[in-house]
Amino acid sequence: MNAQLLRIGDDIVALHAVVTDEGVTLIDAGLPGDRRILQEALATAGRSLDDIRGIVLTHGDSDHIGVAEWLRTEHGVPTFVHEADAGRARGDKTPSASGGAWKLGPTLRFLGVAVRRGAMRAKHLGEVRTVRDGEVLDLPGAPEIIGLPGHSPGSIAIRIPAVDALFLGDAITTRHVLNGSEDVQVGPFSDDPAQTPESLEKLRALPERTIVVGHGPIFHGTAAEMLASLKR
Repeated sequence: MNAQLLRIGDDIVALHAVVTDEGVTLIDAGLPGDRRILQEALATAGRSLDDIRGIVLTHGDSDHIGVAEWLRTEHGVPTFVHEADAGRARGDKTPSASGGAWKLGPTLRFLGVAVRRGAMRAKHLGEVRTVRDGEVLDLPGAPEIIGLPGHSPGSIAIRIPAVDALFLGDAITTRHVLNGSEDVQVGPFSDDPAQTPESLEKLRALPERTIVVGHGPIFHGTAAEMLASLKR
């Protein structure tokens, strides 16, 4: 299978597209103002919105669902989310976890990006398709769902061997959006941060060497190497 990974957005808030001969799978949906950058990224790969077959959310928080409802209502693109986070994605449940220690500069940059890219216009999903741990979805790249509760009850890792990647969402961060720390660490705003390292152990033996997070640079190395670097 020919497959290409597109990183869209930036290290503050990123979404990703897996482009294959069969079409495109989006991993997370960024912020509501990301329509243009999504279209531009797909165009560089010779694709369009009509090639998107589905969106898979690493979890249901508002900075990961940005363009999903627009794609659902305007282009018929379904969104897949773990059953334990379906309520978040629909707006039925609101997370309230603390972000932890912060510094003025990084926090202002995060807020500036969020506002500029439409965070205040976030729209929850009117309809989702739920997934469970262990499923392999019938979408381009054959995404495999691995439950990673901790950041949220329905956080997942998404394994796509075709692009040598594991997508972890906010389970970890490689650049903390509130204080700028570049340590590999559990992501802020986590419901149960103590649970995340235990959940990550499920990934230890996997061979993929591209660890993709929602906030911060990609970690180049295996899950075992990422775990060795994880700040405890």
